[in-house]
Amino acid sequence: MSIRVLIVDDSPTMRALLGELLRRADDIEVVGTAANANEARAAIRQLDPDVVTLDIEMPGMSGLEFLEKLMRLRPTPVVVVSGLTSRGAETTVQALALGAVDCYAKPVGRIGDLLNCDNGQLAELVRAAAAVRSPSRRALATTAERTIPVARRTHARLIAIGSSTGGVEALQVLLGGFPANCPPTVVVQHINGHFAEAVARRLDAQCAPTICLAETDTVLRPGHVYIAPGNDRHLQISGSGGQIVSRLRPGDLVSGHRPSVDALFHSVAQSVGADAVGILLTGMGSDGAHGLLAMRKAGATTIAQDEATCTVFGMPRAAIELGAAERVAAIQDIADHVVGRAA
Repeated sequence: MSIRVLIVDDSPTMRALLGELLRRADDIEVVGTAANANEARAAIRQLDPDVVTLDIEMPGMSGLEFLEKLMRLRPTPVVVVSGLTSRGAETTVQALALGAVDCYAKPVGRIGDLLNCDNGQLAELVRAAAAVRSPSRRALATTAERTIPVARRTHARLIAIGSSTGGVEALQVLLGGFPANCPPTVVVQHINGHFAEAVARRLDAQCAPTICLAETDTVLRPGHVYIAPGNDRHLQISGSGGQIVSRLRPGDLVSGHRPSVDALFHSVAQSVGADAVGILLTGMGSDGAHGLLAMRKAGATTIAQDEATCTVFGMPRAAIELGAAERVAAIQDIADHVVGRAA
């Protein structure tokens, strides 16, 4: 069966462009379009689409307001279509935190050029969204529902985290449970690099540790969480003189990604070994599974997010099937499992 998509965008040109890109895929059917929130509500009731692409900068009711109501009243997988402006990035991250599955950077330029530069990316995001569990079935605890974590100690020298589809929402919950004095923590989140800084800013405003983009050749410090900054370099770490140092390095795609969770986890296994914790969260595909296995073989504590709280149970499932995960836990419990290593 085809994946049925509704396109919501106030620009007729953009609706036509997105429709053309999706109609190129044999397994996707554009069942309708809408120019604003009112039209979108009516179309969703009438057409019951599998996936909605949503422009979040619309007149009248904003895309964020519409998304919040949609997630609460009729949960539907949503791919946000966003501009590459600073405002667009901030709004996109808010949408991901509200439950949007992923984001598609709204292309700029001449229409003919745009049709040639997509390379099937939008269709892939729609396919991933179609595989998402209904948000109403997820057992995610929100950051607002958690108490502020007290200062606690863990024996881990480093925590490494990998996430993809649904990861911004999951990271908000996980890092919301980290104390301000957490071990140095490194994160690879699959996301368009234009939005990485906005992700870091939002998480930093909501969580106790300092959260920032990783820089190369930097000594990692306790109380800090470092997020891979973009699409052009892998985030890896190395150990030198008792210190742990971040490395941003160019290279081929690893497990289909750059930055790659596998690339990060393998470097952690080699440099930190048994003194590390590896956490693999929600995501499509299998990136991180083999790296998590390498960490477990090196003696590290390894944790995979459970199916019930995953947006897409792809990456954690692959790790569990490999025997890479020492423990499987709900997203709202993982922080306590990590801290619990310090009894």
